[in-house]
Amino acid sequence: MAFEPPPRLVRALGETAPDGDHWLAQLPTAAERAVAARELTVERVQVPGGRSSLVVLVRQPDGTPAVLKLAPPRARPESERAALAHWAGRGAVLPLETAADDGALLLERLHPDVSVRSLPEAKALLEAAGTLRRLWVAPPAGHTFETVAERTGRQAVAMRASARTDPETAALVEPALAAREELLAGPPEQLLLHGTFRQSKVLAGERMPWLAVGPDPVVGESAFDLARLVRDRVEDLIATSSGPATTRRRIKRLAESLDVDQERLRGWTLFRAVESGVRALRVGRPKDAELLLEFAGWLS
Repeated sequence: MAFEPPPRLVRALGETAPDGDHWLAQLPTAAERAVAARELTVERVQVPGGRSSLVVLVRQPDGTPAVLKLAPPRARPESERAALAHWAGRGAVLPLETAADDGALLLERLHPDVSVRSLPEAKALLEAAGTLRRLWVAPPAGHTFETVAERTGRQAVAMRASARTDPETAALVEPALAAREELLAGPPEQLLLHGTFRQSKVLAGERMPWLAVGPDPVVGESAFDLARLVRDRVEDLIATSSGPATTRRRIKRLAESLDVDQERLRGWTLFRAVESGVRALRVGRPKDAELLLEFAGWLS
Protein backbone atom coordinates (compact mmCIF):
# COMPACT_ATOMS: atom_id res chain seq x y z
CA MET A 1 0.00 0.00 0.00
CA ALA A 2 0.99 3.64 -0.30
CA PHE A 3 2.24 5.07 2.99
CA GLU A 4 0.91 8.59 2.61
CA PRO A 5 1.82 10.77 5.61
CA PRO A 6 -1.26 12.40 7.17
CA PRO A 7 -1.64 16.16 6.59
CA ARG A 8 -1.22 16.83 10.31
CA LEU A 9 2.25 15.28 10.26
CA VAL A 10 3.24 17.13 7.10
CA ARG A 11 2.18 20.48 8.59
CA ALA A 12 3.92 19.86 11.91
CA LEU A 13 7.23 18.87 10.35
CA GLY A 14 7.03 21.82 8.01
CA GLU A 15 6.78 24.11 11.03
CA THR A 16 9.56 22.74 13.15
CA ALA A 17 11.95 20.40 11.38
CA PRO A 18 14.66 21.57 8.99
CA ASP A 19 15.05 17.96 7.85
CA GLY A 20 11.30 17.40 7.59
CA ASP A 21 11.12 17.50 3.81
CA HIS A 22 13.94 14.98 3.40
CA TRP A 23 12.51 12.57 5.96
CA LEU A 24 9.01 12.81 4.48
CA ALA A 25 10.36 12.17 1.00
CA GLN A 26 12.02 8.98 2.22
CA LEU A 27 9.11 7.91 4.44
CA PRO A 28 7.12 5.70 2.00
CA THR A 29 10.22 3.66 1.15
CA ALA A 30 11.28 3.45 4.80
CA ALA A 31 7.81 2.25 5.81
CA GLU A 32 7.75 -0.40 3.09
CA ARG A 33 11.12 -1.71 4.22
CA ALA A 34 10.13 -1.77 7.88
CA VAL A 35 6.95 -3.70 7.07
CA ALA A 36 8.75 -6.18 4.85
CA ALA A 37 11.58 -6.79 7.32
CA ARG A 38 9.08 -7.76 10.01
CA GLU A 39 6.72 -9.65 7.66
CA LEU A 40 3.83 -7.47 8.77
CA THR A 41 0.38 -7.16 7.22
CA VAL A 42 -0.74 -3.55 6.97
CA GLU A 43 -4.27 -2.56 7.95
CA ARG A 44 -4.15 1.24 7.69
CA VAL A 45 -2.28 4.40 8.49
CA GLN A 46 -3.65 6.02 11.64
CA VAL A 47 -5.32 9.36 10.84
CA PRO A 48 -5.09 12.13 11.91
CA GLY A 49 -2.12 10.61 13.72
CA GLY A 50 0.54 12.49 15.61
CA ARG A 51 2.61 15.59 14.92
CA SER A 52 5.97 13.82 14.95
CA SER A 53 5.53 10.29 13.58
CA LEU A 54 3.74 8.01 11.16
CA VAL A 55 1.63 5.39 12.95
CA VAL A 56 0.60 2.29 11.00
CA LEU A 57 -1.81 -0.35 12.29
CA VAL A 58 -0.42 -3.75 11.38
CA ARG A 59 -0.61 -7.46 12.15
CA GLN A 60 2.37 -9.64 12.96
CA PRO A 61 2.99 -12.92 11.08
CA ASP A 62 0.94 -14.84 13.69
CA GLY A 63 -1.98 -12.42 13.29
CA THR A 64 -1.39 -10.50 16.52
CA PRO A 65 -2.35 -6.82 16.13
CA ALA A 66 0.47 -4.30 16.59
CA VAL A 67 1.50 -0.75 15.74
CA LEU A 68 4.49 0.27 13.61
CA LYS A 69 5.75 3.76 14.36
CA LEU A 70 8.26 5.70 12.26
CA ALA A 71 9.67 9.03 13.40
CA PRO A 72 12.45 11.35 12.21
CA PRO A 73 15.74 11.34 14.15
CA ARG A 74 14.89 14.66 15.80
CA ALA A 75 11.99 12.90 17.56
CA ARG A 76 14.53 10.64 19.30
CA PRO A 77 12.86 7.27 18.57
CA GLU A 78 15.70 5.34 20.22
CA SER A 79 15.18 7.32 23.41
CA GLU A 80 11.49 6.44 23.26
CA ARG A 81 12.36 2.78 22.76
CA ALA A 82 14.71 2.81 25.77
CA ALA A 83 12.10 4.39 28.04
CA LEU A 84 9.36 2.00 26.96
CA ALA A 85 11.70 -0.95 27.52
CA HIS A 86 12.52 0.31 31.01
CA TRP A 87 8.83 0.71 31.89
CA ALA A 88 8.22 -2.79 30.46
CA GLY A 89 4.49 -2.20 30.07
CA ARG A 90 3.96 -0.69 33.53
CA GLY A 91 1.68 2.23 32.72
CA ALA A 92 2.89 2.52 29.12
CA VAL A 93 2.53 0.74 25.81
CA LEU A 94 4.73 -2.35 25.55
CA PRO A 95 7.50 -2.45 22.91
CA LEU A 96 7.54 -5.69 20.92
CA GLU A 97 11.19 -5.38 19.87
CA THR A 98 14.27 -4.64 21.94
CA ALA A 99 16.20 -3.10 19.05
CA ALA A 100 15.85 -2.28 15.35
CA ASP A 101 18.38 -1.25 12.73
CA ASP A 102 15.88 0.98 10.91
CA GLY A 103 14.78 3.07 13.89
CA ALA A 104 11.13 1.98 13.58
CA LEU A 105 9.20 0.98 16.69
CA LEU A 106 6.95 -2.09 16.80
CA LEU A 107 4.50 -1.64 19.66
CA GLU A 108 1.61 -3.32 21.38
CA ARG A 109 -1.71 -2.34 19.78
CA LEU A 110 -3.96 -0.24 21.99
CA HIS A 111 -7.25 1.36 20.94
CA PRO A 112 -5.86 4.24 18.86
CA ASP A 113 -9.14 6.10 18.57
CA VAL A 114 -10.00 6.04 22.30
CA SER A 115 -8.00 8.38 24.52
CA VAL A 116 -8.67 9.38 28.10
CA ARG A 117 -9.66 12.76 26.68
CA SER A 118 -12.96 11.14 25.66
CA LEU A 119 -13.97 10.99 29.34
CA PRO A 120 -15.61 13.86 31.27
CA GLU A 121 -12.94 16.33 32.34
CA ALA A 122 -12.73 15.44 36.04
CA LYS A 123 -12.59 11.70 35.32
CA ALA A 124 -10.07 12.22 32.51
CA LEU A 125 -7.70 14.12 34.82
CA LEU A 126 -7.99 11.44 37.49
CA GLU A 127 -7.26 8.57 35.10
CA ALA A 128 -4.43 10.44 33.37
CA ALA A 129 -2.78 11.31 36.68
CA GLY A 130 -3.00 7.70 37.84
CA THR A 131 -1.34 6.53 34.64
CA LEU A 132 1.43 9.11 34.95
CA ARG A 133 2.21 8.09 38.54
CA ARG A 134 3.16 4.57 37.36
CA LEU A 135 5.78 5.97 34.98
CA TRP A 136 7.75 7.85 37.62
CA VAL A 137 10.55 5.40 38.38
CA ALA A 138 14.30 5.66 38.78
CA PRO A 139 16.04 5.78 35.39
CA PRO A 140 18.24 2.85 34.40
CA ALA A 141 21.88 2.92 35.46
CA GLY A 142 24.12 4.56 32.89
CA HIS A 143 21.18 6.06 31.02
CA THR A 144 21.68 8.65 28.27
CA PHE A 145 18.30 10.36 28.57
CA GLU A 146 18.22 14.15 28.36
CA THR A 147 17.70 15.91 31.70
CA VAL A 148 15.10 18.56 32.47
CA ALA A 149 17.92 21.07 32.95
CA GLU A 150 19.33 20.30 29.50
CA ARG A 151 15.99 20.39 27.68
CA THR A 152 14.73 23.54 29.32
CA GLY A 153 18.14 25.14 28.83
CA ARG A 154 17.76 24.82 25.05
CA GLN A 155 14.23 26.13 25.30
CA ALA A 156 15.31 29.07 27.45
CA VAL A 157 17.72 30.23 24.72
CA ALA A 158 14.86 30.46 22.21
CA MET A 159 12.62 32.17 24.76
CA ARG A 160 15.23 34.86 25.49
CA ALA A 161 15.64 35.50 21.76
CA SER A 162 11.89 36.01 21.44
CA ALA A 163 11.76 38.34 24.42
CA ARG A 164 14.42 40.58 22.86
CA THR A 165 12.24 41.20 19.80
CA ASP A 166 8.79 41.22 21.42
CA PRO A 167 8.35 43.36 24.55
CA GLU A 168 4.84 41.98 25.13
CA THR A 169 6.14 38.43 25.24
CA ALA A 170 9.02 39.51 27.49
CA ALA A 171 6.56 40.29 30.29
CA LEU A 172 5.87 36.55 30.55
CA VAL A 173 9.23 35.17 29.48
CA GLU A 174 11.14 36.85 32.30
CA PRO A 175 9.08 35.37 35.18
CA ALA A 176 9.06 31.99 33.41
CA LEU A 177 12.84 31.98 33.16
CA ALA A 178 13.16 33.13 36.76
CA ALA A 179 10.90 30.27 37.86
CA ARG A 180 13.08 27.80 35.94
CA GLU A 181 16.25 29.02 37.62
CA GLU A 182 14.70 28.74 41.05
CA LEU A 183 13.30 25.26 40.37
CA LEU A 184 16.58 23.91 39.05
CA ALA A 185 18.47 25.23 42.06
CA GLY A 186 17.06 22.42 44.17
CA PRO A 187 15.23 19.68 42.27
CA PRO A 188 13.86 17.16 44.81
CA GLU A 189 14.17 14.04 42.66
CA GLN A 190 15.57 12.56 39.48
CA LEU A 191 12.99 10.27 37.91
CA LEU A 192 12.36 8.97 34.41
CA LEU A 193 9.55 11.14 33.05
CA HIS A 194 7.23 10.83 30.06
CA GLY A 195 8.25 14.30 28.93
CA THR A 196 5.22 15.26 26.84
CA PHE A 197 2.33 13.87 28.87
CA ARG A 198 -1.25 14.98 28.27
CA GLN A 199 -4.68 13.39 28.05
CA SER A 200 -4.38 12.55 24.35
CA LYS A 201 -1.25 10.51 25.16
CA VAL A 202 -3.26 8.03 27.23
CA LEU A 203 -5.06 5.35 25.19
CA ALA A 204 -7.42 2.57 26.13
CA GLY A 205 -5.76 -0.85 26.34
CA GLU A 206 -6.48 -4.51 26.93
CA ARG A 207 -3.89 -5.30 29.64
CA MET A 208 -4.85 -2.19 31.57
CA PRO A 209 -7.71 0.28 31.08
CA TRP A 210 -5.32 3.12 30.18
CA LEU A 211 -1.72 3.18 28.96
CA ALA A 212 0.59 6.03 27.99
CA VAL A 213 2.05 6.37 24.50
CA GLY A 214 4.44 8.69 22.68
CA PRO A 215 6.95 9.67 25.36
CA ASP A 216 9.79 12.09 24.75
CA PRO A 217 11.58 10.86 27.87
CA VAL A 218 13.53 13.12 30.15
CA VAL A 219 15.02 12.74 33.63
CA GLY A 220 14.00 15.17 36.34
CA GLU A 221 11.31 15.92 38.90
CA SER A 222 7.70 14.78 38.73
CA ALA A 223 6.32 18.34 38.84
CA PHE A 224 7.83 18.98 35.39
CA ASP A 225 5.92 16.03 33.92
CA LEU A 226 2.66 16.93 35.61
CA ALA A 227 2.82 20.56 34.45
CA ARG A 228 1.71 19.76 30.89
CA LEU A 229 -1.38 18.00 32.20
CA VAL A 230 -2.45 21.11 34.14
CA ARG A 231 -3.25 23.01 30.95
CA ASP A 232 -5.08 20.21 29.14
CA ARG A 233 -8.20 21.47 27.34
CA VAL A 234 -6.77 24.98 27.61
CA GLU A 235 -9.27 26.24 25.04
CA ASP A 236 -12.09 25.32 27.44
CA LEU A 237 -10.35 27.05 30.34
CA ILE A 238 -9.89 30.25 28.34
CA ALA A 239 -13.52 30.22 27.20
CA THR A 240 -14.88 30.54 30.73
CA SER A 241 -14.67 33.41 33.19
CA SER A 242 -13.77 30.91 35.91
CA GLY A 243 -10.66 29.75 34.01
CA PRO A 244 -8.09 31.21 36.45
CA ALA A 245 -9.88 29.78 39.50
CA THR A 246 -10.35 26.41 37.80
CA THR A 247 -6.64 26.32 36.99
CA ARG A 248 -5.68 27.03 40.59
CA ARG A 249 -8.00 24.27 41.79
CA ARG A 250 -6.57 21.89 39.19
CA ILE A 251 -3.02 22.57 40.36
CA LYS A 252 -4.06 21.96 43.96
CA ARG A 253 -5.97 18.77 43.15
CA LEU A 254 -3.26 17.26 40.96
CA ALA A 255 -0.48 18.20 43.38
CA GLU A 256 -2.28 16.67 46.34
CA SER A 257 -3.31 13.50 44.51
CA LEU A 258 0.25 12.81 43.33
CA ASP A 259 2.13 14.19 46.35
CA VAL A 260 3.79 16.99 44.34
CA ASP A 261 4.66 20.40 45.76
CA GLN A 262 2.04 22.91 44.57
CA GLU A 263 4.45 25.79 44.09
CA ARG A 264 6.87 23.67 42.07
CA LEU A 265 3.98 22.49 39.93
CA ARG A 266 2.80 26.07 39.41
CA GLY A 267 6.33 27.15 38.45
CA TRP A 268 6.84 24.41 35.88
CA THR A 269 3.32 24.96 34.53
CA LEU A 270 4.19 28.61 33.97
CA PHE A 271 7.49 27.82 32.28
CA ARG A 272 6.07 25.15 30.01
CA ALA A 273 3.07 27.25 28.98
CA VAL A 274 5.23 30.26 28.11
CA GLU A 275 7.72 28.08 26.25
CA SER A 276 4.93 26.47 24.22
CA GLY A 277 3.32 29.85 23.53
CA VAL A 278 6.57 31.40 22.36
CA ARG A 279 7.27 28.39 20.14
CA ALA A 280 3.77 28.58 18.66
CA LEU A 281 4.41 32.22 17.74
CA ARG A 282 7.76 31.31 16.21
CA VAL A 283 6.30 28.65 13.90
CA GLY A 284 3.28 30.65 12.81
CA ARG A 285 0.45 29.42 15.05
CA PRO A 286 -0.76 32.72 16.56
CA LYS A 287 -4.11 31.40 17.81
CA ASP A 288 -2.43 28.65 19.81
CA ALA A 289 0.10 31.16 21.11
CA GLU A 290 -2.64 33.52 22.26
CA LEU A 291 -4.37 30.78 24.26
CA LEU A 292 -1.16 29.55 25.87
CA LEU A 293 0.14 32.99 26.81
CA GLU A 294 -3.19 34.06 28.26
CA PHE A 295 -3.18 30.89 30.35
CA ALA A 296 0.39 31.58 31.45
CA GLY A 297 -0.65 35.07 32.53
CA TRP A 298 -2.87 33.55 35.20
CA LEU A 299 0.19 31.95 36.80
CA SER A 300 2.84 34.67 36.61
